[in-house]
Amino acid sequence: ILARLNHQLSPVGKPFIRAAFYFKEALQLLLPLNTSNTSVMSNYNMIFKIGAYKSFSEISPIVQFANFTCNQALLEVFEGCNRVHIIDFDVGYGGQWASLMQELVLRNGGAPSMKITAFASPSSHDDIELGFTIENLKHYASEINMDFDIEIMSLEALNSGSWPLPLHLGENEAIAVNLPIGSFSNYPSILPLVLRFVKQLSPKIVVSLDRGCDRTDVPFPHHIIHALQSYSGLLESLDAVNMNLDALEKIERFFLQPSIEKIVLGRHRSLERRPPWRSLFIQSGFSPLTFSNFTESQAECLIQRTPIRGFHVEKRQSSLVLCWQRRELIAASAWRC
Repeated sequence: ILARLNHQLSPVGKPFIRAAFYFKEALQLLLPLNTSNTSVMSNYNMIFKIGAYKSFSEISPIVQFANFTCNQALLEVFEGCNRVHIIDFDVGYGGQWASLMQELVLRNGGAPSMKITAFASPSSHDDIELGFTIENLKHYASEINMDFDIEIMSLEALNSGSWPLPLHLGENEAIAVNLPIGSFSNYPSILPLVLRFVKQLSPKIVVSLDRGCDRTDVPFPHHIIHALQSYSGLLESLDAVNMNLDALEKIERFFLQPSIEKIVLGRHRSLERRPPWRSLFIQSGFSPLTFSNFTESQAECLIQRTPIRGFHVEKRQSSLVLCWQRRELIAASAWRC
């Protein structure tokens, strides 16, 4: 089937064809004869990855919507706190936290001290990338005169059973957790363990993001079809921007294609079906929080400022969902213990 698809699919064409091409490429990595090494990362590649992420953030409202919605919920629970500690399962390039620092510095009463403990997997995170993120955040904090610290811990430690972890929690710290579901696409089986660990921390709030394609509650083929439809909608929304084709090609190759590979390879490593992630949250003792009216209205204003028509925000249960032509792109939710 993959051999036939090689003749029919290409990274050029309509969004569905391009999305199908990237999923076909990811499925080929599962073949025993495949010898390509997807984990090889050079400095040169990293520059392209950062550039692709930056371009994506500028042309699509997804990153801004996700960062703003989650950060606003954090700002509201941090009101009056002098020391904040974020446990982060998806530090990325740190853009979300630079924005949060900026907001915290502007608040009445001055900025609190801020610490981030970021969990990263050595198998999927590159040391050069993490070093880049750490230096950027430290540099930005010093520029705005904020007391800041960041520590990186191995996600594999949660899986090893070597608890309690040497997690440095200070007294009188307000703890919050950033736990996007997509950050576990490489190893979906670890989510219940992570939730158990987070519950023990008794955080003030847990913020989460769901891309709509994180579906380990269905069999592998259904998961892949669901993710294909999700990425097809995402590519449609990018095409509507009518951007430079070279920039679009780099976004797809260096940002979206690696995400698709993580979904396919991660799910293939853990084929068993699991309860929907929301059910796992509730079973682990978390209850959903409703976003404030201010957060909702600001999210809608953010999307209205997007020059492309077709994006809109919907409220579903307690989540805020960014949609493209009625198709879900990303949903933000907040939880408490």
